Amino acid sequence: MRERDAIESVAVVGAGTMGSGIAQVVGTAGYDVIMRDIDQERVEEGFDTIDDSLSRLVDSETLTEGQATAARDRITGTTAMADLTGCDMAIEAAVESMEIKRDIFAELDDTLDEEVVLATNTSTLSVTTIASATDRPARVVGLHFMNPVPVMKGVEIVVGEKTARETVDFADEFAMGLGKETWESDDKPGFVSNRILMPWINEGIRAYDEGVASKEDIDRGMKLGTNVPMGPLELADHVGLDICLDATETLHEELGDRYKPAYLLKRKVAAGDLGKKTGEGFYEYD
Repeated sequence: MRERDAIESVAVVGAGTMGSGIAQVVGTAGYDVIMRDIDQERVEEGFDTIDDSLSRLVDSETLTEGQATAARDRITGTTAMADLTGCDMAIEAAVESMEIKRDIFAELDDTLDEEVVLATNTSTLSVTTIASATDRPARVVGLHFMNPVPVMKGVEIVVGEKTARETVDFADEFAMGLGKETWESDDKPGFVSNRILMPWINEGIRAYDEGVASKEDIDRGMKLGTNVPMGPLELADHVGLDICLDATETLHEELGDRYKPAYLLKRKVAAGDLGKKTGEGFYEYD
């Protein structure tokens, strides 16, 4: 396995909200990044997201103009898996589909040197099952970033059944080198973060649907009562209601009816009201 200090280039597979955010923070930390997605339009959308995010960080004086420009210059885009050959590490950030993730990991396994660590940003799916699509399960680990990646400090390190201890230590050191703070979870459904967070969001939606309080008072009550920055309905809008539903359905399947998705959550997703990214969820956004 390559030492973290020897890592120069990182492949990020997926240019969506999470993938572009990961590419940005990795580039900001000084690594060269190749961001890959299945078509050029998605790659360009990823770069648009990165440009907007870097501009906001400059405006807030979190980064200087020079730092933002240098980070952006370190990131290149591609649609070809073969272009990732030679990367020293790979982070997958595709949609939450086991079939898609296993296909990606099988391709990464064939493309990258056998000593390269392969990380998945999955928020609910089994790292062990994803790793079984490769011939290097000891070098596969969960590296679960929080959304929005450039702002949130936390990264969850998920240990699969065959993940080697040195791989876990490598992932931990890499994440901390990005300026993040970490915690470790066994490969159980939802890990630490979503196993606890999704029922909280789901129950907030259910309470609103059942008329316990207005959405504003539910969010205000949780912020004032538990000192969190966002209440459950506001947070669901920021995460994406479709993502919340996918995660809750996975937990429901694995852990039973205590994770059954709220009816209103399913109805919102069916209507296409997915939260901030579509302009409307439980609240409306410009």
